[in-house]
Amino acid sequence: QVQLVESGGGLVEPGGSLTLSCAASGIIFSVSTMGWYRQAPGKQRELVIDITSVGSTNYADSVKGRFTISRDNAKNMVYLQMNSLKPEDTAVYYCNARRSRFVSYNYWSQGTQVTVSS
Repeated sequence: QVQLVESGGGLVEPGGSLTLSCAASGIIFSVSTMGWYRQAPGKQRELVIDITSVGSTNYADSVKGRFTISRDNAKNMVYLQMNSLKPEDTAVYYCNARRSRFVSYNYWSQGTQVTVSS
């Protein structure tokens, strides 16, 4: 069974930092595009950052320069380092694994709450 399990969410002061982790199982991690998405109250789910199997990244304009994605294929882990957090970063954050060639899939974690507030 495919599992994407997150950890690291919580409450942070504006300007603070937080790291999210996602452990994947049941997929071919090394050939998967891994990503972080978020959904704020009253808004649709949006891409934050993703990273392909060869290390190419895509960033939302709102987080570029503040957030960094990384992956460890040996551990089947993907991370989101969030710096200079703003109240508008408050959302439920989801870990995503997808592939579209040869074998297609698109899996999601349950999500973890990140709240940025003073």
